[in-house]
Amino acid sequence: MELRPLTAAGAAPAAALFRDSIFSLCAADYSPAQLAAWAAAADDPGAWERSFDGRLSLAAVCEGELAGFADADTGAGYLDRLYVSPKYRGRGAAAALCAEIEKACGGRVYTHASITARGFFERRGYALLGENRVFRRGVALINFTMALRVRR
Repeated sequence: MELRPLTAAGAAPAAALFRDSIFSLCAADYSPAQLAAWAAAADDPGAWERSFDGRLSLAAVCEGELAGFADADTGAGYLDRLYVSPKYRGRGAAAALCAEIEKACGGRVYTHASITARGFFERRGYALLGENRVFRRGVALINFTMALRVRR
């Protein structure tokens, strides 16, 4: 697995992975309407591409394919997106991306984790700070504010 910067050329493949990840990996935790509203964030290619501007954006590449991506506002310590292709689930892409984001943020990181991702972040040492109800295209979804516990 290789981590590299996610460039503008990688925005379209990242959008496809984003949709695939949501519909495949999160289906047990969210309704079809919730999945569709959530995945719609990638429907506007220009807006999707611009959403990576000014952030640390990384791609995990495995066997020549995009296995996952992550992006963060390192100044704020905010891990915004972390998505893995269903094909590469369980092969270390999420862990490698998250570790690099955590390092870039100096170990002080928070995120809004989906129901599906909550366990992943708990296993990495993130503490649950609160449950949120967010709206995407008028549809309510539950996520969790989580922060990496300071390691001593």
